Amino acid sequence: MSSTSIFDELESQVRSYCRNWPATFTTASGSSMHAEDGRSYLDFFAGAGALNYGHNHPVLLEALIEYLRSGGIVHSLDMHTATKREFLRTFRDRILAPRDLDYKVMFPGPTGTNTVESALKLARKVTGRQHILSFTNAFHGMTLGALSVTGNSMKRNGAGLPLTNSSKIPYDDYFSGATEDFLWLERVLSDSGSGVDKPAAIIVESVQGEGGLSAARPEWMRALSELCRAHEILLIVDDVQAGCGRTGDFFSFEEAGITPDIVCLSKSISGFGLPMALTLIRPELDQFAPGEHNGTFRGHNPAFVTGTAALNHFWSDDTFVGQVKERGDELHDGLSRIANGYEGAVVKGRGFLTGIKFPDTSAASRIAAASYQRGLLVETSGPEDEVLKTMPALTITSDELRSGVDIIEAAATEVLGAPVAGLAAAK
Repeated sequence: MSSTSIFDELESQVRSYCRNWPATFTTASGSSMHAEDGRSYLDFFAGAGALNYGHNHPVLLEALIEYLRSGGIVHSLDMHTATKREFLRTFRDRILAPRDLDYKVMFPGPTGTNTVESALKLARKVTGRQHILSFTNAFHGMTLGALSVTGNSMKRNGAGLPLTNSSKIPYDDYFSGATEDFLWLERVLSDSGSGVDKPAAIIVESVQGEGGLSAARPEWMRALSELCRAHEILLIVDDVQAGCGRTGDFFSFEEAGITPDIVCLSKSISGFGLPMALTLIRPELDQFAPGEHNGTFRGHNPAFVTGTAALNHFWSDDTFVGQVKERGDELHDGLSRIANGYEGAVVKGRGFLTGIKFPDTSAASRIAAASYQRGLLVETSGPEDEVLKTMPALTITSDELRSGVDIIEAAATEVLGAPVAGLAAAK
């Protein structure tokens, strides 16, 4: 029997990542993953954004091992524990207070789709309205409420029933600058005869991680925030993938200078890949009755431990932010060098959530496959997988970053041919 035969025999066909990366992985450290056949892979995927600080970061690993050996509580639902207390204090002191953010913290369940579901439910409860507006090419999760505000048709088709009480509106630059983005929405919300009901909330990603790496301009985010405030619509920012430093600042919306009503966090909030999610809500919106939204695995104390260690180690001052932004610029420059060699290729995204969109929609998938053969894990994004999506750990070194970009460049040359000299100047 082959080493992967049990997966084919027993596991559901719904699995996806292993089809593109069929290695059987055994160990990992930092930005490297190691397979049982002896090969090593540079990781430009970082657990789909759940491993912002890399694999098995020693500071977080030591905190976790020490806690587990101490006999500390592992599972506690929403009961008080010392580790939850320490996490909340640290989150307040390291993240909320320095940014002058006044949020209550809700633990909705351990995943990104849990925090989105809780945000949508709360918005409807508080406002008494049913409808939610979301954006073209958005992705917010795989459960029914989150799917209803997701744009991807393939993922929506998996619901098996109509996804109602939501509508899609154009994301920033959807019309390539030809139409004022909020002109229609502003008009119908102001017109009592428009027949368009005021929504409970608008949910948005500052960078559309799964939708093609479109990044909203700060001025667009500010205009959206002002529109919501003017019409008493709650603004929900889904920072599940773009948050926890992936765009440079801890929250992806900091660059725009806005304060959302509700913020969804998950993926890297535990710092170690352990399941954990937060829903941040303005205090006056904290209107769920006790137990009205709950979940068995809200109190995952090992995640509180590693989350606290991550906040203390990386976010005690601005040093880490500066390093992330510097490395992010290096990544953008490297990808731009590749894109400049191919007609119509453009760099998209922000920070460590950046990629290349190719006019040939099959190119990104083929380049990703060729990169895997060269020892790099990199995925694709967009409705047609037309964007090569790089998402390294924020702790990656300059040398590792350069190695990964060099692999992508070699893979692009294999798939698309040699880059065209002088094309960058023509662009």
